[in-house]
Amino acid sequence: LFRQNKMRNTDSNSDDIEDVSLFDADDDVSRRSKKSKIRHPVASFFHLFFRVSAIVVYLLCELLTSSFIACMVTIILLLSCDFWAVKNVTGRLMVGLRWWNQVDDDGRSHWVFEARKVSAQGSKTSSEAESRIFWLGLITCPMIWVIFAFSALFSFKVKWLAVVVMGVVLQGANLYGYIRCKVGSRKNLTSMATSYLGKQFLRQTVAKEDQTAS
Repeated sequence: LFRQNKMRNTDSNSDDIEDVSLFDADDDVSRRSKKSKIRHPVASFFHLFFRVSAIVVYLLCELLTSSFIACMVTIILLLSCDFWAVKNVTGRLMVGLRWWNQVDDDGRSHWVFEARKVSAQGSKTSSEAESRIFWLGLITCPMIWVIFAFSALFSFKVKWLAVVVMGVVLQGANLYGYIRCKVGSRKNLTSMATSYLGKQFLRQTVAKEDQTAS
């Protein structure tokens, strides 16, 4: 089962939350999935392959070829493949999240954010290692494209602005969508950070008490 949050682009800005059943029911596994084991190596590879390849091509394109068109087309294709793979495949497999936009019969746009529910036994389909890989690649690469955008702007490389802006937009859209999936429509980043810090403090306190007792 997945938790689904719908955000409707209407004047009331109301959010609808409902439980939906998506994908196969046999996705639920035992607690062993929480171990630091990569359960989806192919998805983990392609989660980083397209976006890292686009960055490498951008950095080395002037050394590889003198054709700006060839470099631009290659980078945009890699960015497009990355956007589709991360949005539709790797997010679902690696962290149990997915988002998309749909238009209903009335022409209204709906942003849909889904997160896989944890079962009563606390089982997951993604491991801690996959989660680290997913969020590291998802956050780091858009930041690199932002740096490229400022670099192209200040160095007056106007012809590259369209390419780097495309990188910022496509990878930034995935980042925004998955943050909304993770945080939820009724939570903000501040409350999530506070909860995280509280958990870390509690763990350290318990660990110190265990050491003292031993």
